[in-house]
Amino acid sequence: MRSVWAFPALLAALSVLGPFSIDTYLPAFSGIAGSLSASPVQMQQTLSAYLLAYAFMNLFHGALADCFGRRPIVLWGLATFALASLGCALAQSIEQLILFRAVQGLSSGASMVVSRAIIRDVYPPAQAQKVMSQVTLYFGLAPAVAPILGGWLYTWFGWHSIFWFMTLLGAGLWAVNWRALPETLSAAQRQPLQLKPLLQGYMELGLSARFLLLAISSAVPFNGMFVYILASPEFLGSHLALQPTQFFWMFLCTIGGIMAGAIVSGKMAGTLAPKKQIRLGFLIMAAACLLNTVISLCDVKLPFVAIPPLGIFSLGWAILMPPITLLVLDINPARRGMASSLQACINSAANGVVAGAIVPLVMHSTWALALASASFWAIGLIAWIVLHRRWPDIGRTHAPAS
Repeated sequence: MRSVWAFPALLAALSVLGPFSIDTYLPAFSGIAGSLSASPVQMQQTLSAYLLAYAFMNLFHGALADCFGRRPIVLWGLATFALASLGCALAQSIEQLILFRAVQGLSSGASMVVSRAIIRDVYPPAQAQKVMSQVTLYFGLAPAVAPILGGWLYTWFGWHSIFWFMTLLGAGLWAVNWRALPETLSAAQRQPLQLKPLLQGYMELGLSARFLLLAISSAVPFNGMFVYILASPEFLGSHLALQPTQFFWMFLCTIGGIMAGAIVSGKMAGTLAPKKQIRLGFLIMAAACLLNTVISLCDVKLPFVAIPPLGIFSLGWAILMPPITLLVLDINPARRGMASSLQACINSAANGVVAGAIVPLVMHSTWALALASASFWAIGLIAWIVLHRRWPDIGRTHAPAS
């Protein structure tokens, strides 16, 4: 199974479970609300319950994989996700749906978090970056495909069919991984499941300036693009005067940027030092921020002018994300699962803060949106500069394979 394409494809498939769980059922919100007599607030709780559970459990998937091995955590996560999706499909009340959505959130992150650790277990650094780029490409493609597929399923078969699809997706991934996923962490490399060493591991990693600066330098800039996605009804509908049926142009542009950046990053692996790739990513994002700011200050509200900078920004982020993630995983090779968990948790926390606190403040002004986007880029750049000054050799060459 560990062929040139098959094993990376398997790992990439594991990364799409989270995006599909979030986005596939969004087109059916009104249908679910009508069927279960749910209010808009209750429908929002089906999303909030998932996201909160997802962020919380991301702290533990990797640490558990360091203790019990990669394969059991992936399989248990997929099995639990399939059962939770079945519960959603059979839900007879909004309360039941919220409960099973929370269980989906608790389980869906296992495949993504652990797959990152598996990549570094199996591949040497340059090849690991190529595989990580493939995973990033699939991760970027999933949010585009999921709502389209969900809309078709809802239109043809009703909202229950969306969760039946998720059930089949989880069960199918479980069957494939049961047959094809090897254990990549030997028994000798596993960490004991003891509270004190586990807390010490979290403490050491969570208080590591090197880890935090690396995590911030990738997590915060992502929100330079994400803030526009979260504010899309206001940005696209009010500011750019687009119809809802035309919103896909922005998503097509940003997702296209992520996919192109992932491909470029994969091509650079082994030929350009990680430090130079990360610098290139920040420079591309800087150009996008400058262009975006000028457009907003000039009050240009033509969609074909205002949207492309977001795709350029996404391109830069997708170029720097794989090498930064690998640098995170290599801080402590014995705790790669935990590092992946904490990185995912920081990403989720940053996204949550932006969604809950920043977007409501800036979405009514294109200038404020551009300023927020540039600020997220600047925070990430500052974190990288501080990191580089303190550890000048980081990312200069690929670390030797362990």
